[in-house]
Amino acid sequence: MTPKHHEKNNVKGQSSTSPKYIFVTGGVMSGLGKGILSSSISVLLEARGYTVAPIKIDGYLNVDAGTMNPIEHGEVFVLDDGTECDMDLGNYERFLGKSLNTENSLTTGRIMQRVIQKERRGEYLGKTVQMIPHVTGEIKQWIKRTAKNSGADFVVTEIGGTVGDLENQMFIEAARELHSEEPGKNVAFVHLTLVPVMGVVGEQKSKPTQHSIKELQHLGIQPDIIVARSEKMLDKKIIQKIKLFGDVDHVISDPDLKSIYEGPVFFENEGLMTAIEDTLGITKKEANTKDWKNFIDSLLDGEKTLTIAITGKYTQLHDAYTSIFESLSHASAKNKVRYKLKWVETTDLSYDDAKKALSGVDGIIVPGGFGSRGVEGKINCVRYARENNLPFLGLCYGMQIATIEYARNVCGLNGANTPEVDEKTPHPVIHVMESQKGIDNLGGTMRLGAYPAELQKGTLVHELYGKDNITERHRHRYEVNPEYIKALENKGIIFSGKSPSGDLMEFLELPKHRFFVATQAHPEFKSRPLLPHPLFDGFVRACSTKKG
Repeated sequence: MTPKHHEKNNVKGQSSTSPKYIFVTGGVMSGLGKGILSSSISVLLEARGYTVAPIKIDGYLNVDAGTMNPIEHGEVFVLDDGTECDMDLGNYERFLGKSLNTENSLTTGRIMQRVIQKERRGEYLGKTVQMIPHVTGEIKQWIKRTAKNSGADFVVTEIGGTVGDLENQMFIEAARELHSEEPGKNVAFVHLTLVPVMGVVGEQKSKPTQHSIKELQHLGIQPDIIVARSEKMLDKKIIQKIKLFGDVDHVISDPDLKSIYEGPVFFENEGLMTAIEDTLGITKKEANTKDWKNFIDSLLDGEKTLTIAITGKYTQLHDAYTSIFESLSHASAKNKVRYKLKWVETTDLSYDDAKKALSGVDGIIVPGGFGSRGVEGKINCVRYARENNLPFLGLCYGMQIATIEYARNVCGLNGANTPEVDEKTPHPVIHVMESQKGIDNLGGTMRLGAYPAELQKGTLVHELYGKDNITERHRHRYEVNPEYIKALENKGIIFSGKSPSGDLMEFLELPKHRFFVATQAHPEFKSRPLLPHPLFDGFVRACSTKKG
């Protein structure tokens, strides 16, 4: 295959209002920031009055990210409709300030599943089912269907991994075919590569980028725009060299920034959107980024720095808690403070150890998780927070941990636990939800997605949300055991939010505490830069207020 030229005649009958497609690919190595680049492009398009539908493509054979270990793959992000997906979908939601759905997440597993199901139903009319055209055709249909159903002006598709990866070849080929089939200037390719600096000579090297462009060209795609990741701005001679050897008109610097949220404003100033407008032949418009700039100023100019402790077993891979970090950033900007993290590994953590670990911190978060490792250490951390009036926020498993701690140390229910940790516990204050009993498969079987809750008036949670009824996203199998609710309430816990039926405890709080709130949900999935989540906003505000 050879690269196609981008000047094509309009196909007869093709609407002039058909959507434009932007593909973001990566080269040299993973982790360069394709998700942030794709998100920034999407923000700048919407800042010009366009509508955008983002798609994240992952080459793995898993149908979704739900069964993948966070240590291996990072955070599992959950959408309103229950889709378990890559953490880059979280970036898209945060940058665009809107909720996405299952159409915005595509994996090799999902495509193969659809192709095989069609073959079993006989939909290919006896033909030999092949990678081309059937798998690539299914990929193109997915992208076009997403464009149609969303009504978006632009579809920004990030192809995960790097060019040359075996698992990405069908997606690259589908993008090439789509470009070949689309009329006029309807498709643009933005390629993110690495320009390393040799430590000995301190010189930026363009050779990895040149090889990456050649690899893309060998697959039939000529990139329109090169975004080059490096520690500092690209030297002019490097830009010219990349343009010459890559046969590309637009090369954009992508240096280290203080915050990922600087991306849209930085790329706007560097002319990325001008390059996209030239490539796609669209009218140049001025972007309205005033609110975004104000947020960045607030984010970077905090008056004081808080120390927030996070407990858990994934402390060796911070990507497992990305949405929590970003939620803290959003709330910190609103409250005009900064924050730094203190990681607390809870495996084999005694109460005395917890005292030492949490001494001097301004607040503590116990995040979601699964399994028994580190549970006793988490319980000791929650106990310390409760007894020392330290702001505490429990998320999902964190609410279950808080319930166990209170049952043991306040209600006197010795041995209280969750069957997830101790099947023989005498007091299962946490138990498996009725809807989860008898389920064998792990993938996509938890209580997933957005569920409603009714908030009790006069409580802190109700005050924070400012409304009676809310929805939050969930990802769990266990819940507070209804048989123990009265015993817990009699000793002071307030279950300040419940499911509409009243049988599922969604929030708990302690009224005489500075801030002791836990939720069975994952509020971190719904926080946005320009609209911090109420729970994180309240938590950070409590952390920044002197103990009185």
